[in-house]
Amino acid sequence: MTAGHVLVVDDEKSQRDILTVILEGEGYTVETASNVPQALSLYRDRPADLVLTDLSMPERDGLSLLEDLTKHDPDAHVVVITAYGTVNSAVQAMKKGAFDYLTKPLDREELLITVARAFETILLIKENRRLRQQLFESFKVESIIGHHPLMQEVFRLIRKVAPSQTTVLITGESGTGKELVARAIHAESPRRDCPFRALNCAAIPETLIESELFGYEKGAFTGAQARQIGLFEAVNHGTLFLDEIGDLSPPLQAKLLRVLQEKEVRRIGGREDIKVDVRVVAATNRNLAAAIKQGNFREDLFYRLNVVTIPLPSLRERTTDIPELVEHFLKKFAAASGKTVKGVSNNALRVLMEYHWPGNVRELESVIERAVLLCEGDRLEVEDFPPEVRARTTLLDRMEFELPSEGFSLEEFERQLLEKAMARSNGIIAKAAKILGLTYKTMQYRLEKFQIGRGPAAGRSAPSEEPDGQESRA
Repeated sequence: MTAGHVLVVDDEKSQRDILTVILEGEGYTVETASNVPQALSLYRDRPADLVLTDLSMPERDGLSLLEDLTKHDPDAHVVVITAYGTVNSAVQAMKKGAFDYLTKPLDREELLITVARAFETILLIKENRRLRQQLFESFKVESIIGHHPLMQEVFRLIRKVAPSQTTVLITGESGTGKELVARAIHAESPRRDCPFRALNCAAIPETLIESELFGYEKGAFTGAQARQIGLFEAVNHGTLFLDEIGDLSPPLQAKLLRVLQEKEVRRIGGREDIKVDVRVVAATNRNLAAAIKQGNFREDLFYRLNVVTIPLPSLRERTTDIPELVEHFLKKFAAASGKTVKGVSNNALRVLMEYHWPGNVRELESVIERAVLLCEGDRLEVEDFPPEVRARTTLLDRMEFELPSEGFSLEEFERQLLEKAMARSNGIIAKAAKILGLTYKTMQYRLEKFQIGRGPAAGRSAPSEEPDGQESRA
């Protein structure tokens, strides 16, 4: 049994001695006090894990000790000992925060079981506190990797906006770490000890999102057999992260706007409005300004969400962070797989630095996880990477291109590549994305950014289809 520190408080010396012998025989460290003032003094100098106190003592009783201890230390664990005839007083002590009570004459086995149970609870509380602190530390700004100036600006914005109550809109391509930034905002805010929940608006059917957000009453629809609270109620006083906010339907956008304005929700099938205090952090990889012009997103909701915008750079825009990210993921997956992979060869690192990373940090993480599993030596080599990563490097090696002395616009070069890919694919976004090695959504995002039309030539409109045959929204 793990030793613990117990403070025994009793005005009778014989009772103190008996408890000391029993508890020390089980490995506990025991201190004793004969009255309440002495017990309080000992506890303040060296807080005990558990206090065993007699309820009936002259001048000040165990109940007053309990009250003073819980005022001084809300986490104090106290077991009261009472005579058989004063059990009502013990029940009163339980209501005031005592862990448990024992009746005289004390039974040795019952005493040890109660003390052991108290220490199990104490250990669980300490472990829970440790894990919560560990979780909190893992989501602080300092835990996010990025020394590139663009990421330093992101960190500056997080620290500026986190202490406030304002809504935040995080923008950026898929895989750039938008939820990580949202969690950092929560961890650095006064709401850090309250719930954080995330909802991907694009991953849940539209028919279910409303009930997820607002909850429902029993009988509100077929299958609603009991009341269910929604996320806004579940995270009251906390933070709700709405990812892919641009995928919300217009009716749900209107309901979300009302929540942001009125600070209240109404469950589906309900008649009363419920006040909520929830901070909303939203994220999107779409161009919401373009969506507003197309009539797909409410302008008033956009301004409610867009109080502060945090734009996340793509991994292509901060390639100097790749070595540190690789090292981080390498340690993570080597430890998880039990392999002794210590690093990356220079050639392999060059390949990673030159790849265009359409899936951003999420793709890099996946590539390193795969490479660690396939690696046969103590360093990652080019052969451990997927074909698309190696193929991109081979293409770059074949290109003969020199930067002009008068300067070069990377954005204009990207625009021309997008236009040429769209022209070659006859305006079919999926085909153009494949030519450039991009995902469909990334290609869609880049086209919206540069306001490039779908036609074979830039600015010309032509029908296009998504990979599944649905009409494109680019």
